[in-house]
Amino acid sequence: MSPLSDLISLNLSDSTQKIIAEYIWIGGSGMDLRSKARTLSGPVTDPSELPKWNYDGSSTGQAPGEDSEVILYPQVYFKDPFRRGNNILVMCDAYTPAGEPIPTNKRHAAAKIFSNPDVVAEEPWYGIEQEYTLLQRDINWPLAWPIGGFPGPQGPYYCGTGADKAFGRDIVDSHYKACLYAGFNISGINGEVMPGQWEFQVGPSVGISAGDEVWVARYILERIAEIAGVVVSFDPKPIPGDWNGAGAHTNYSTKSMREDGGYEVILKAIEKLGLKHKVHIAAYGEGNERRLTGKHETANISTFKWGVANRGASVRVGRDTYKAGKGYFEDRRTASNMDPYAVTAMIADTNHICKS
Repeated sequence: MSPLSDLISLNLSDSTQKIIAEYIWIGGSGMDLRSKARTLSGPVTDPSELPKWNYDGSSTGQAPGEDSEVILYPQVYFKDPFRRGNNILVMCDAYTPAGEPIPTNKRHAAAKIFSNPDVVAEEPWYGIEQEYTLLQRDINWPLAWPIGGFPGPQGPYYCGTGADKAFGRDIVDSHYKACLYAGFNISGINGEVMPGQWEFQVGPSVGISAGDEVWVARYILERIAEIAGVVVSFDPKPIPGDWNGAGAHTNYSTKSMREDGGYEVILKAIEKLGLKHKVHIAAYGEGNERRLTGKHETANISTFKWGVANRGASVRVGRDTYKAGKGYFEDRRTASNMDPYAVTAMIADTNHICKS
């Protein structure tokens, strides 16, 4: 082990009670993740024990230079797979000094919806299928693709095995284990249809925790890719042409949907989603029109349709749900770069769990 690796791997608990808390927040683009660390006097047992902090919003595109202070409110924490020991990753949302949520803070509004008694009673579950593409650094071209060229056509890559089919598995598997170590509910991974593209699934997660877990999973992925010298892209259509785009299919159920007779509740919920199709599309990610073309397992962005086991639909009902007469449905419109706080809250609100 090199001296540097030895220092990085130091177990602080051997010599001090102090811990390192890495505060994470969402930057000005609404997709860039920022973080900085601070020392705490000892381990914590609840987010309320974590102090508020601040950062220079003029350097993240979130505040003017003459009034640049943005306040971080710690909301949830997880074990830190990089520093390990008692060290933690802290997911925060951001506010002005007066206590108003800044525009990129989608968590604040989502928390109001998920704390509504009607929502709490229905126990909304989410499973989010986060697709992403690994790119070669500096050239922004998918990992292991020939520079300026293309691999063979799609077909053998989905869940494929072998050096000519699976590109970046070491990064993907490291991410999987790091998320499990962190302590949230990552439920699986797989290679996607386009070579160099992968997916991880978060959930089932209840309410606001789905957004927290997806954002921290994205952060951990970015950190691992940083170590590997690879770029992570959440662009919904990273390569034009006859290649699949990248989505974040959002699976959803409520207590009423999971109980006997739930299929009728699901059908009513899908009808409500259709009536607000344009509103949802506007919040489902930037550049989604390049992905939702009606090809490559998508419905056209201008239409809404649903079906049983239909991967070309806007909303898909699984065959098992159809047979059981209860379960969940999958909203396939969401882009890979969507904000999970906004999307999960909007789905709950549209389905009139909330009386808003």
